[in-house]
Amino acid sequence: MIPAGFVQELLARVDVAEVVGRHVELKRAGVNLKGLCPFHGEKSPSFIVSPTRQTYHCFGCGVHGDAVRFLMEHTAMSFPDAVRELAQRAGMAVPEDDSDPAERARAEAARSQRATLSEVLEKAATHYRAQLRATPRAVEYLKGRGLTGEVAATFGLGYAPEGWRSLASAFARYDDPLLVDAGLVIVQGGEDGNEAEQRRYDRFRDRVMFPIRSVKGEVIGFGGRVLDGGEPKYLNSPETPVFSKGRELYGLHEARQALRERGYALVVEGYMDVVALAQSGFGNAVATLGTACTAEHVTKLFRFTDAVVFSFDGDAAGRRAAARALEAALPLATDLRSVRFLFLPAEHDPDSYVREHGADAFEAMVAQAVPLSEQLMVQAAADCELGTPEGRSRMLGQARPLFEALPEGLLREQVLSALAERGAMPREVLAGHWARTAARGARGNRGTPGTVGGSSANGSAGRLRVRSPGGGRTPPPVASLLDRSAWLLARHTPQWQRLSADEHEFLAGQPEPHGAFFAALERAVHDHGPLAMGALLQEISSAPGAQTLAALIERLRAFHDLPAEDDVAEQAAAALRRLRLLAVEEELTWLIESGELSEAAAARRSELFRLQRALRATPPSAH
Repeated sequence: MIPAGFVQELLARVDVAEVVGRHVELKRAGVNLKGLCPFHGEKSPSFIVSPTRQTYHCFGCGVHGDAVRFLMEHTAMSFPDAVRELAQRAGMAVPEDDSDPAERARAEAARSQRATLSEVLEKAATHYRAQLRATPRAVEYLKGRGLTGEVAATFGLGYAPEGWRSLASAFARYDDPLLVDAGLVIVQGGEDGNEAEQRRYDRFRDRVMFPIRSVKGEVIGFGGRVLDGGEPKYLNSPETPVFSKGRELYGLHEARQALRERGYALVVEGYMDVVALAQSGFGNAVATLGTACTAEHVTKLFRFTDAVVFSFDGDAAGRRAAARALEAALPLATDLRSVRFLFLPAEHDPDSYVREHGADAFEAMVAQAVPLSEQLMVQAAADCELGTPEGRSRMLGQARPLFEALPEGLLREQVLSALAERGAMPREVLAGHWARTAARGARGNRGTPGTVGGSSANGSAGRLRVRSPGGGRTPPPVASLLDRSAWLLARHTPQWQRLSADEHEFLAGQPEPHGAFFAALERAVHDHGPLAMGALLQEISSAPGAQTLAALIERLRAFHDLPAEDDVAEQAAAALRRLRLLAVEEELTWLIESGELSEAAAARRSELFRLQRALRATPPSAH
């Protein structure tokens, strides 16, 4: 028997539209998809697939179900075979009911905790809404931003009072651990377990509260905005068992109807942008949660619409955010999907632009949004002088990784032609050159099977053996420190779980592809807990947008001669210390070479010297 809890987790991971779409030709019909029913003969489509509910239904013959049931009824698979088929696609291992009882109990406890946390967060949302009604200052603030009571109610806006323990009036036990697990209450002190020394206080104080909902409408977290000029301006819930900001989109639950009516999703950068745009008739707006747009964000949006418009400020930060969004969208840009980029004047965000110029003017800006292909060209041509052969060659070099992220299809062919034209060379010459260099790279890799990353730009740390094709040993190559850190932390996920949020952020900020790998590692461990290395790499490689990680994952799989189990955690910690030391020393070098320092820069230099001494106190060598 397969545990029921696992089936529910599996259904949350797979997309019923993708499963059904392998067998039925589906076309977009608002927020749903429609096709001819595969279970009875019909000439007019009455078979509906709902990405929101993750179900299918036929209004002709009445069949209804989820992804598992579809495989069972359409392909005559047994229930276990259907589950195993979907689990294989999702990169999940199917547990059996006769497996470790303790493991089953832990999984059941985790599911129960997630359900309970959603209830706690919903109760907090009710409390914050009541506090908003009772606080004229907060109501006036929202009115001053042009919001009506109707739109505030639609998004469930609330207010967290100034006091340190406001939630004590909403919950019977302020010391309930669930308040901490839900990210509502912070505990300080009492590290040795002495509760008498602990200090508890509300995470959100004197802030307008924006409940973050799952697609199904469950409250899974909050964003809070200060009413005055305090810092931080926005404060999000921390990562919890029910909330991962790298996967969720603010306003998606509320936007479902408008996505169908307007035909596209408008991705902005802030909660207030979403609410203000909804107030002005753009209910199809959603926002990332203080993070760069990810492939998971884009995948989720494409479940509801075939068109996405990213809106960014026109300043340097907006251009950087657009670059990350482009990289996230490229692997998902099929021939039938539309991705565009809207850049507002540098002095505006969507909220201020709509309030100053009106909805019609903003609609006109959306109509002028740049298509993905043109944004790719702009990004590739950054810092290139296209009037010279050198500049055009550099542009094509910068374009190549972006182009290669595109899926096979006519759009990819069109982009290749446009790049060749922009680079002033025949399309066949460019295509042939890239094909030859790719083939040379493949031959080079086959000719040197022991190489795991070559020389390191970040310093080398340790040597790792890999298997040669003949089964013998090759000389131990030098792996880059980032490769080694990725391998060690993937090899020993409990060590990853012990890292602080700052350490996770530091690793996710490393150069690509390692930064993306560490971010994917965090999501995988957050979703599934500790995993064996093989299962972990399979999970990461099957995630949306993982094509850019393929080469790194293959290198990690090639590592041989793993250290003893009790030595991995120590080596992982040492590798991380070494990475931090290198980052500190690089910043120190930059400051020292910059000449005369401002007061702030001098203070930063002193802080870096202290960090350098602390990191050097424990030898950072990763063996």
